[in-house]
Amino acid sequence: MLGQSKELEGVLLVDKPTGFTSHDVVARLRRKLSMKRIGHAGTLDPMATGLLIMLIGKATSVSQYLSNLDKEYEGTIELGRTTNSQDADGEVMETRPVPPLTEDGVRAAMQGFLGDQYQTPPMFSAIKVDGVPLYKRARKGEEIVREPRFIRVSSYELTRFAPPQLDFRIRCSKGTYVRTLAHDLGQKLGCGAHLSALRRTATDKFRIEAALTLEQIEQLSLPEIEKRLLPVYEVVPKFVG
Repeated sequence: MLGQSKELEGVLLVDKPTGFTSHDVVARLRRKLSMKRIGHAGTLDPMATGLLIMLIGKATSVSQYLSNLDKEYEGTIELGRTTNSQDADGEVMETRPVPPLTEDGVRAAMQGFLGDQYQTPPMFSAIKVDGVPLYKRARKGEEIVREPRFIRVSSYELTRFAPPQLDFRIRCSKGTYVRTLAHDLGQKLGCGAHLSALRRTATDKFRIEAALTLEQIEQLSLPEIEKRLLPVYEVVPKFVG
């Protein structure tokens, strides 16, 4: 066992399961490592799975740098139904028939979302206005004006065409709401849509293949976990501890 005087430090790649919040993962790691100084770089919605960059010990100091990196996702869009959260966790607001679509037509619609743009965050988000998270206001049925945010979509690819379901792969900048892109694509196709599945597969050079599940972490000893930590100086070369 590691001595009480030695605190772990580094970056741990975790594969978040569905149904967990990012804070749930922090809590599990705090219990496992008996440490309080643990954070993450870039949240994932409870419905989503995949790569969470966990920051252990002094590595929490580089949160802003790692949070600003581009993300890559794979997911599924369900056409014909819109929800108030723009994903499968929300309440269905409208059901519409899916018109005849072609694979080329959907690809062309996706291409229209590429590049620099401003995106209005959804009401069901953790963004705070006057100190109150938007999702709390949304649950009360409130709708308030949100400030559009600058985002960049580098790639948006159709990987499976099986209406009413569309599988996709996307690479985008920090702060991009993929469920909003799914919703907007549905509007563009004339039938509405919501995000039914999402998995983060990469953050910049960090890949999901290198991540550990929470179950795997639970089974490791502290020295074994220490071996899996990425040194902060490798992740952020300019970092000085």
